[in-house]
Amino acid sequence: MTDHTITLTLNESVYTQLQRMASQAAQPIEKVLESHLMGEFSSPSTLPEAIQTELAAFRQISDEALWTIAREQTPSDQRERANLLLALNKRLALTPDEESELDQLLEASDRVMLRKAEAAALLTQRGYKVTPDDMTRRD
Repeated sequence: MTDHTITLTLNESVYTQLQRMASQAAQPIEKVLESHLMGEFSSPSTLPEAIQTELAAFRQISDEALWTIAREQTPSDQRERANLLLALNKRLALTPDEESELDQLLEASDRVMLRKAEAAALLTQRGYKVTPDDMTRRD
């Protein structure tokens, strides 16, 4: 495989993030950037296009916004309703409306978790150490 050299102009924010990532990985900026580009091209997603677009947009937002997303929680009323329907489903069959509602609640919960995971991954790439405690809402 032949290597090619390109010149790339980056804004200060992107360059600072790359510097932080390179420092944490103890690698040159070029290697970090190459690694991220290879990841983008080699991992086809099976997610719906709307979700892929939403998650791709996360790459352009601030660290603070990513931390906010990383701390998102499924609203408690939705968690409680999903748990109730799951418990009910163990004892007897759900109605079609209840099944549909449960599917929607679980999908919404999965989407929150997917958003949190993507935000945490990007924060990690930007040089932050993200722990489980960091993933809970701070009031």
